[in-house]
Amino acid sequence: MGLPPQAAAQEAVLDILPLRPFNFDVSFNQRTFAPQTRVIAAQVGITALRYGQLEIRTVYQYYSHHTPTFVTDQHSLFLNPRWNNFIDVLDFPKTKPLNRIIRHVLFGPLEERAVPYIGTLIGGTLPGRDADSPGYLYGGQVGVRFPVARGFSVDMGLQYTRFEIDFKSRSDLSQQWLFTIGIRM
Repeated sequence: MGLPPQAAAQEAVLDILPLRPFNFDVSFNQRTFAPQTRVIAAQVGITALRYGQLEIRTVYQYYSHHTPTFVTDQHSLFLNPRWNNFIDVLDFPKTKPLNRIIRHVLFGPLEERAVPYIGTLIGGTLPGRDADSPGYLYGGQVGVRFPVARGFSVDMGLQYTRFEIDFKSRSDLSQQWLFTIGIRM
């Protein structure tokens, strides 16, 4: 005998290296220092843990900018805790739940497949305070993942970071907005 739909709850299970643990992204960014320009960067990550709607990823990002007057390469490594389906906390009122309305407005016919998320970013960059030492990095993100097939999904996000960076022998804080699009498999 099955459970009635109202009682079909499930316990969260700790999942190490879950399905689709690897991600590959291309990001388009605008930054305020080092250099102040729009660039494209690549990042790769792995989802190390998942517990219910929470997951922790580790991401490596590489950025390179070469011009006739300067060359800069930046490496970033950060933890990325995420809360998937955060919109579902708005599951009220009972007649027309807010989360269903928001999903319908944002994702249209894909509302049942979309996995919206919010997350934080905590890590470091190299070069940081000077050419040979690391600097810190922190920020946040919001995005959505669309599972396409078992073990494959498309991910889009908007990310804001602040980090230390050394550029042309000058260290400063840089702010960066990134639009990322990538795949998880």
